[in-house]
Amino acid sequence: MKLQRSPRYVSRLTRDTLALILAGGRGTRLDALTNWRAKPAVPFGGKFRIIDFPLSNCINSGIRRIGVLTQYKAHSLILHIQRGWSFLRGEFGEFVELLPAQQRIDTSWYAGTADAVYQNLDIIRSHHPIYVLILAGDHVYKMDYGPMIAAHVESGANLTVGCIEVPREKARAFGVMHIDTEGRIKAFMEKPENPEPIPGNDDLALASMGIYAANTDFLVEQLTRDAEDKTSNHDFGKDVIPAVIRDYRAFAYPFRDVQSGRQAYWRDVGTVDAFWEANLELIDILPELNLYDDKWPIWTYQQQAPPAKFVFDDDTRRGTAVNSMVSGGCIISGAVVRRSLLFSNVHVNPHTLIEESVILPSVVVGEGCRIRRTVIDESCRIPSGMIIGENHEEDKQRFHVTPNGVVLVVPEMLGNRAVHGR
Repeated sequence: MKLQRSPRYVSRLTRDTLALILAGGRGTRLDALTNWRAKPAVPFGGKFRIIDFPLSNCINSGIRRIGVLTQYKAHSLILHIQRGWSFLRGEFGEFVELLPAQQRIDTSWYAGTADAVYQNLDIIRSHHPIYVLILAGDHVYKMDYGPMIAAHVESGANLTVGCIEVPREKARAFGVMHIDTEGRIKAFMEKPENPEPIPGNDDLALASMGIYAANTDFLVEQLTRDAEDKTSNHDFGKDVIPAVIRDYRAFAYPFRDVQSGRQAYWRDVGTVDAFWEANLELIDILPELNLYDDKWPIWTYQQQAPPAKFVFDDDTRRGTAVNSMVSGGCIISGAVVRRSLLFSNVHVNPHTLIEESVILPSVVVGEGCRIRRTVIDESCRIPSGMIIGENHEEDKQRFHVTPNGVVLVVPEMLGNRAVHGR
């Protein structure tokens, strides 16, 4: 019999939950965007970083005990969390705690996602949570974790896996599961060549979101067993989940919009093409991801910046931005910006045209430039007269061009001094 899901019941569950955000990934598919930063630290949406989305989901869900596991080039990520997420009150048992790879148990760094959690078991135990919620730190979405934890408790599951429906051709990049009519996971394959379709629809597969809920005692038991297995990759998707499915009860939790019942918004921005597309989706008149939702705010740290400014109104130079998002501190000086997203403190000089591009913070674009379908990394200095995105053969000589024709520009490609840890 299912327990009644009153708000008080769910709030008790979230209060007894410790969230662990896995934020140590290199993000190699983002190419040079992650040369000097971890993927969760990559800027997104004009003023945020990717890590802000799972962190905000935790706070908005009532989960206020959070550990962030870091490893790869974590300096900017650590600074961001220290500056923007220090408002929780330790005396009330609230915290965002940084858990860097520090060879706590073995002499190696985190060997896999399961090993990362295993190496922090003593810290987990010290907080005495009843439930542990494990989250990926590199996806963009808004989700109330409370109902998932409630579903985990009500089903009597040993492990619950958050999942979404994705096109089968894209499912090769995910862990794919097969479930029965009750939602119990019968099989799980990590990045299969031929993903199992969902029943009744051969075009879709059920993919893991990288979100796992488990009772603490059970999780400790499984991670200890996995750590002792010398043949294991010490990874949740490759090792822990298949073992749990074989011997225990693992259930899928479909992530759906509460009001419509349809697939909810979720993006893996793990490639330059996906990153560019997800940012430009925000410009749509009614984007799927509503950043203007005051009922589910996305919290972040941001520098204090003046309002965006658009200057000059001559026939030959007019500062305008159309169908675009322009952040604070930007100056559009006699230039035209169309269907683009500009992060904070971007300066665009006269007679320049920017179209369908994502410009990260503190970029300066010189006079007379034409930039199209481009991602420009933080602190780049674009020389006057430069043309990017019109001739891909020329672009490939200097920059990175994706399979879909999006150009990535980082400071080193321009001979600019790299801003390490940005």
